[in-house]
Amino acid sequence: MAENLDYNVTGSVCYENNDKNCAKYGRLYDWATAMALDVSCNSESCSEQINAKHKGICPSGWHIPSVYELIDLFNYVESNSGCSGCAGKHLKAQKGWSSDAYHDGQDTYGFSALPGGTYDTILHTFSGVGYGGDWWATDDSEFQATHCSMSYRFDEAGHGGMLKSSFSSVRCLKD
Repeated sequence: MAENLDYNVTGSVCYENNDKNCAKYGRLYDWATAMALDVSCNSESCSEQINAKHKGICPSGWHIPSVYELIDLFNYVESNSGCSGCAGKHLKAQKGWSSDAYHDGQDTYGFSALPGGTYDTILHTFSGVGYGGDWWATDDSEFQATHCSMSYRFDEAGHGGMLKSSFSSVRCLKD
């Protein structure tokens, strides 16, 4: 999918509650909403409810990526681009990253990653639009789930843990 998901469902928000941000960056979802699971899954492990190629809120024929699919994507990009640590540069959109064109990507593979930012439910703050992109993956533990991340400042793409109650973007992969 060459854009962040913009499926309006209970448990999703537009960055700063502004519909124009949804049109550009897609909606933000907590992990349980992205996975189409009960909200209790944001505070307990629900890995037994996650299927291979887990559909979540993706359209039919699409699924939320696992961390392994994300790692495969990063490795593919780096091996075919002849560089180490440059997957973000090749996956980021050519425009839309901070106010400085230097930070935009090359979009070599048509992934067109945009920095949709996040919403922190503990601090009740939005942050990062234009500067950082985070996309949910299916892998979880009690309070955290895996996400893919890219920053305007670096060429890398990475993955790590994020509180499942936080709101992040979703990218769907074709089955």
